[in-house]
Amino acid sequence: MNNQRRALFLSHGGGPLPLLGDDAHSEMVSCLKDIAGTIERPSKIIVVSAHWETRNATVTSGESPGLIYVYSGFPKESYEIDYPCKGHPPLSRAITKQLELSGIEVSSDYARGFDHGLFVPLKIMYPKADIPCVQLSLINNLDPLSQIKLGRALQNIGDESLLLIGSGFSFHNMKAFFTPETDDSRSANRMFERWLLEHAPIKIFRKMKESND
Repeated sequence: MNNQRRALFLSHGGGPLPLLGDDAHSEMVSCLKDIAGTIERPSKIIVVSAHWETRNATVTSGESPGLIYVYSGFPKESYEIDYPCKGHPPLSRAITKQLELSGIEVSSDYARGFDHGLFVPLKIMYPKADIPCVQLSLINNLDPLSQIKLGRALQNIGDESLLLIGSGFSFHNMKAFFTPETDDSRSANRMFERWLLEHAPIKIFRKMKESND
């Protein structure tokens, strides 16, 4: 967690499964509850979800966004999940202004609802849905430097009681998710995780430093 801007990167699991009592997600659910009980309760939350990509950064700007279910093939109750948190237009405007000051093209979306990258982890962490939220899209070129620039701009929003959440996963291979686990798959997963932790951040920040020199 960042001391200057409270920020978390969270896995929201496989679709709605964490909210359906799936045994494979029990550890994740417990971890999210522990985090919520450990950190200071935020006044507002910004979520950057892996399930929303747009040509330029886009901010939800409605007062009462609904939910959108960007998954398929799950039980009927998966499409009846409710998380009636409010939006926060003043925060949306503050994000838009800060991104513009940072030279980032940004749009407002007054109609879009919240996807499960937001409502799955927050329904576990803050089940009363009484903290206003704003969702911010990824830029769909998925260029790491563009996303890092986005994150740096968000650091400059002055409200220290904000919580910024990056909600996603390190990969999104649905076939692999539903393939029985083996010694080989566990080994491959550990190898990828080590590579991601040891090399990817170094390469990204090295490239960014070179571009700024």
